[in-house]
Amino acid sequence: MSEYIVTARKWRPLKFEDVVGQSHVTVTLRNAIETKRLAHAYLFSGPRGVGKTTTARLLAKVVNCSSPVNNNPDNECEICSEITEARSFDVLEIDGASNRGVDEIRSLRESVRYAPSKGKYKVYIIDEVHMLTKEAFNALLKTLEEPPPHILFIFATTEIHKVPTTIISRCQRFDFRRITVGEIMANLKTIATEEEIDADDDALLLIAKKGDGSLRDSQSIFDQMVSLCGKHITYAQIVEALNIVDQDFYFRVTDLIKTRNTKGGLELIEEIVGRGFDIKEFLGGLTEHLRNILIAKTTDSTVLIETSDVYKKRYAEEAKFFGLADILRLQRLLNGTEVAMRWSAQPRFKLEADFVQMISMHSAPEVSVLVQRIEALKKKLNGNESTIGASTSEVKEAGRKSGTQEALDRGESMDHDSSSSNRGLLSSRQSSVGHPSSLMEDELASRWPEFINEVRRHRISLGSVLESVTLLEAREGVMRVGCANEFQASSIKKQEKLLRELLLKVFNKPTRMEVEIDNMYQKSVVPKSGVPEQKGKTAVEEHPITKAIIRELGAEPL
Repeated sequence: MSEYIVTARKWRPLKFEDVVGQSHVTVTLRNAIETKRLAHAYLFSGPRGVGKTTTARLLAKVVNCSSPVNNNPDNECEICSEITEARSFDVLEIDGASNRGVDEIRSLRESVRYAPSKGKYKVYIIDEVHMLTKEAFNALLKTLEEPPPHILFIFATTEIHKVPTTIISRCQRFDFRRITVGEIMANLKTIATEEEIDADDDALLLIAKKGDGSLRDSQSIFDQMVSLCGKHITYAQIVEALNIVDQDFYFRVTDLIKTRNTKGGLELIEEIVGRGFDIKEFLGGLTEHLRNILIAKTTDSTVLIETSDVYKKRYAEEAKFFGLADILRLQRLLNGTEVAMRWSAQPRFKLEADFVQMISMHSAPEVSVLVQRIEALKKKLNGNESTIGASTSEVKEAGRKSGTQEALDRGESMDHDSSSSNRGLLSSRQSSVGHPSSLMEDELASRWPEFINEVRRHRISLGSVLESVTLLEAREGVMRVGCANEFQASSIKKQEKLLRELLLKVFNKPTRMEVEIDNMYQKSVVPKSGVPEQKGKTAVEEHPITKAIIRELGAEPL
């Protein structure tokens, strides 16, 4: 029975053309060999499992090969066989992690004086070279700068930033790239064909994506799946074995967002936690899912999406249901969730809260649509005076339906709270006629509590003041509020800069706040007993903080 060899070793490239995804390196090295412009030291950097050590061995082979073919090793001569089997005295592979001291480097510096036993070059391959100590690097400097003509150094590292610049400047540096999903998938398909293993495309695609740019990692997962599934590998078996969140889960999330089904969202999270899925992996997959919808929406194509043809069609259909602004808002919220999860003591609770927010969000209006509607309203207002009269009649009719207009017509008095709220309603509607750009009023009214909460995070007292004012009107760039007294107005004016910043943060458009002072905007405070408090007292005066200041410090209200 022949000895089993893992895929990563069995299918290690034997010529430069077989190195996956690193043609910018292999072509340069072959040209250097052909033109006899070989450097004395090379530095290979890049992620794990992308071919750094493999390329170093190929270079060591070809420079010592007895009969190279097209600037590739023939892999048949005695020297090539010895290097392949790791028993050559002329090619020494050194682990930088376990031979990192100055004594090991001094020993290496002594050995470079001796000529190679068989080949033309004595090659030193130092893997994970960044692990060498500062003293070891210093000991290597002089030899590295002026080595004997028969010496070739090849360094490999995954953390180039830890290698001293004095070392980097003495080497030719090559940066190896992460291997694309398509290239990894093609390599796995070739191996599966040669090994007579039946694996569907969806299964190979999932293995390739799980490798995260590392061919070696993907090949290791492939070996694991062969051990589990035998000669027939399916997508469902991989999902079950690796406990991966199925892609259908992410389509279920966007379906919940489309139907605004918050209950279904919480049930989905319960299912994810119950099945033992990694929440961070789920969030990463959902981020990619939203990215795929964004790509399909903006490019009107699915070419840039790394998935099977079946899911590409689903993404093309999914993109039709979402506006660009909606997708970007969802991505921003999800990115914030990922960051917050790192510090959250209860990550599930944070996920549930943000999930409900995502599902219940109102659709954002497209700017182009708003502009068209504004232009249409301008034309109507400028072209026909009757339009204004009709619009005014609509406002009055709306006022009658709310009960406000009848009270105004009869001259009846209303309590302060209903008066201020109705006046805000009328101001809102009238401004919609006179100022078409006030179409943002609906969004403002619905997100006003969110804005107050954001203010509370920075200034608790200012948030309390805003809770007691009346929202009157919102035009493009201006928000007008009604204050019952000078105290409220001055509190808002003093924090004008902060309010501008928070308005921009919440509503994503430059806005300033204007105040109007009138005691009609005073809101009555109803205690738990249900009996209104003494008239003339504002919410600020009844606030627990204000009461404490009056009680403890003897302050008097203005």
